[in-house]
Amino acid sequence: MGLEERRRREKDNRKQAILRAARKLFFDRGFKAVTVEQIARRAELSKGAIYLHFRSKEEMYTQILLNDIAAFQKKISTLLQSGDSPTDMFVKFSRIYIDFFLNDRELFRILMTFMLNTEQMNLPAQMNDHIVKATNKQAEVMEGILQIGIDQGQFPKTINLRRYRNAIWGLLNGIISLHLFTGRADNREGIIRSTIDDSLQVFLRGLASEVVKGPKKEE
Repeated sequence: MGLEERRRREKDNRKQAILRAARKLFFDRGFKAVTVEQIARRAELSKGAIYLHFRSKEEMYTQILLNDIAAFQKKISTLLQSGDSPTDMFVKFSRIYIDFFLNDRELFRILMTFMLNTEQMNLPAQMNDHIVKATNKQAEVMEGILQIGIDQGQFPKTINLRRYRNAIWGLLNGIISLHLFTGRADNREGIIRSTIDDSLQVFLRGLASEVVKGPKKEE
């Protein structure tokens, strides 16, 4: 390994150490309460070393979210080309979503903090827009599944794609939020999985039934 390559790896390792420290502190204390000095201490680096990699804690927060959103997007990127039925695609989407956040509960809390308190985060507009655009890619996958269902005649042609994708997203986040940090730890995962499976099936059966009923066109 050459000197330049070694330096690059050392720089990347320090950057990842900073992000790990920041993620843990954001989760434990909340975004506003965390300072760059605290992140530096947890990462066992000087404050000056932090600023060699990041201009602010807002940039660190943004990078944490973007990295994790990208990782999730990679997991769901092939769903639309799987050839599965729309119902099966949504089931797979939901299970990937559950697995992702059960394996990293810090990420779920950080993401919910951003979604519920966007204005209070005071992120620069460019950073905020970057996160929103990255998050919207997940929504586009859900809209794609709905569109496949419409094209195949399994879902009514008159549904509002954005409204229904938001309903499914809300279902997932709501159930995870309700159970992830409450109740007995030994059966928490099972409750989340079974509740989402049952609720999603009810939702999709209701959606499919509208094809037979011939619903009124939504505005």
